[in-house]
Amino acid sequence: MKDLLPANIRFQPASDQSLLIYFGDTISLPTHQKIVKFLKLLESSPVPGVLNVQPAYTSVQLKFDALRFTHAEIESAVREPLAQLDDLALPAPRQKEIPVCYGRDFGPDLQEVASLHGISAEEVIHLHSSATYTVYFLGFVPGFAYLGGLPDKLATPRLPTPRKQVPVGSVAIGGNQTGVYPTETPGGWRLIGRTPLKLFDASTAHASFFEIGDEVRFVPASADKFARLEAKWRR
Repeated sequence: MKDLLPANIRFQPASDQSLLIYFGDTISLPTHQKIVKFLKLLESSPVPGVLNVQPAYTSVQLKFDALRFTHAEIESAVREPLAQLDDLALPAPRQKEIPVCYGRDFGPDLQEVASLHGISAEEVIHLHSSATYTVYFLGFVPGFAYLGGLPDKLATPRLPTPRKQVPVGSVAIGGNQTGVYPTETPGGWRLIGRTPLKLFDASTAHASFFEIGDEVRFVPASADKFARLEAKWRR
């Protein structure tokens, strides 16, 4: 067993019953891969006393039973799996394709995003659908995937005033991130399109369409194809 932890890992108490583990200081694919490895190790060998595990872009928060364990004891317990990160190989990521009808009523902010960057709506669509994204983590609402890999040219500030309701399936840009709203919810990201896919179904064993580590591509679709797929997926 290695005595030293991988570089950049540090610990910080987040509350009286939670511990933050930082895997790096910037959002990057190598940092994300360390987090995914750590999650897999915890899944195969759970740490006693850890009640919940919440990953983010550069960190993982462990909620633990503070009546039985201290921060120092939890830190000591996770040092062993952390020391194994560099030895663990990840399987190839799942490949996910998301059909998207861009613009018009499906993406009411598409033209504004284009204008803010001084490019055409067609160029926004091309850039957005040409990139490969990684699911860094899930949050906000069940099934919402935070996707890294948005082209720098498309990074766009959120709306000054969030919408009270965003249609289910809306594909959006918020800052240097993109994502898909799996349910109808308030939101402040810029809507550039919509997918007919059902991305969250609590009645199924695997409720979320996405998993951490998935690679995602957006595929432009016509309004006719959207209608056909919607009839298939939303019934």
